[in-house]
Amino acid sequence: MATAKNTICLWYDRDAEAAARFYAETFPDSSVSAVYHAPTDYPSGKAGDVLTVEFTVAGIPCLGLNGGPAFKHNEAFSFQIATDDQEETDRYWNAIVGNGGQESACGWCKDKWGISWQITPRALTEAMAAGGDEAKRAFSAMMTMKKIDVAAIEKARRG
Repeated sequence: MATAKNTICLWYDRDAEAAARFYAETFPDSSVSAVYHAPTDYPSGKAGDVLTVEFTVAGIPCLGLNGGPAFKHNEAFSFQIATDDQEETDRYWNAIVGNGGQESACGWCKDKWGISWQITPRALTEAMAAGGDEAKRAFSAMMTMKKIDVAAIEKARRG
C-alpha cells in the first residue's frame, strides 16, 4: 500500500498501537495497516518497542508515534465524526467514554489517550446550516448538552 501524501501524525506516550486498534474496532472505514518497531534504542524507548503505527480512522490516514511523555494532546486537535442518528451518536460516544475516556461539552469527548472527538449528529450540522432563528435555537440547545440529543436539537429547530 502506498503511503498517503498527507498523513495526520498523532504523538502517544507508548500506546499508539492500542489506540489504533481501538479506533479500528470502533469506527467504520478504519484499520491498522502496519506496526513498526524501533531498530535501536531511542530517547523514550528500546530497540524492538513499537515506534510507529500506520492506521486509518474513518477514511483518514494516520500515523501513531510512540514519542514518550514529552507532549500531550489537547482540544486544539480533534476528530469530528458525523453521525446519522441517535443510535450511532450513542454508539461512538459510549465507546469512547466507556473505554476510559471522558465527557466534555457540546458533543465533545476525549478518549483515554487524550485525543478529542466531536461526535456530531448531522441533524446539528443541518440546523447550523439553516441559519437564522432555527440555527440560534439549535445552537442554544446544544450549549446545554454533553452528548448531543438529536431529538432535542430537532425540537429546538422547530421552535
